[in-house]
Amino acid sequence: MLGLVRRRGAVPADEVIDLALYSDGGFYGAGGSAGRRGDFLTSPEVGPLFGVLVGRALDGWWQALDEPDPFVVVEGGAGAGALARSVLAAGPACSPALRWVCVERAARLRATASATLPVEPPAQVLGGPSRGGPVVTVVDDLPRGPFTGVVLANELLDNLPPVIAERTEAGWGEVRVGEEAGRLVELVVPSAELARPLARWAGGAPPGSRVPLARRADRWVERAKASLDAGWVVCIDYGAPTTAELAERGFAGWLRTYRGHGRGGGWLDDLGRQDITCDVPADQLQPATIEPQAEWLRRLGIDELTGTARHAWQERAAIGDLMALRARSRVAEAAALTDEGGLGRFLVLSWPVGGVAATPAATA
Repeated sequence: MLGLVRRRGAVPADEVIDLALYSDGGFYGAGGSAGRRGDFLTSPEVGPLFGVLVGRALDGWWQALDEPDPFVVVEGGAGAGALARSVLAAGPACSPALRWVCVERAARLRATASATLPVEPPAQVLGGPSRGGPVVTVVDDLPRGPFTGVVLANELLDNLPPVIAERTEAGWGEVRVGEEAGRLVELVVPSAELARPLARWAGGAPPGSRVPLARRADRWVERAKASLDAGWVVCIDYGAPTTAELAERGFAGWLRTYRGHGRGGGWLDDLGRQDITCDVPADQLQPATIEPQAEWLRRLGIDELTGTARHAWQERAAIGDLMALRARSRVAEAAALTDEGGLGRFLVLSWPVGGVAATPAATA
């Protein structure tokens, strides 16, 4: 990164973060990942329950669209395919019509997904006549469409690096990365161009405040919407309803690093060796609905499934057989997915396309 800065001068922070995450030597390109053996856990890695519930959501959306065949589900930021595997294993009703497209930038993670899923060539999944499903493919970018279905992303938007803006006494500035004594350092460069959007999103922020400007996330959502002729874009991520709330949290409260299931160092430390994530400012993306993950999962019937599992566990705890262990595991998964201090407070953001209802249907 020092070489890039020396060649170009101060580099925008979002460009530095993007290279640190997705270049060949970056975090995702070289070895970082989700999962128990990775660096952090996402909802699909907690266990199979999240996939069961996402399968129920898919059935609701499929039915609301009059059961199209094919029914295309594009998963942005699919990683190694954990969500796809758990949804397919759950066997939702839409499976015969289902065409699942895993989109992942990192070649290493695409290779892992391709080795662990029943993958077919993209042309066979996205083109041609309807065929029995489910069928799966893995690609490196959003398909152009148009298709009928859902674009779904779990913990993707937080890894689409934001412009980092700082309020100074003189106005708004952009955080860039420069060099000082052979080290990468932050520089705040005055930016009149940022003043207009930030007057809308964070006009009341006092000097010294920093906020994210989610331009890459906004572009991704717009591309996802453009790929649909009818359906929904649904993104699940940590964030806040307003940019002003993120300004109040402070820079360390909305830009974080992770490595080895723990917090990492400063965001410029060990570039490429730790994950760098940003809370999503929902107001900048203007979703039609915003719902906490815990509430969304309850609409999909997580309490009913947990109650059944708890009853089975209590009945078979003395036996301690596989059924009892699975039931106990499901109860623990449900607690993690709805924990309002963790995954349960994630935001489920949705955008309808093609005249469908604003709130995605759910079945329990």
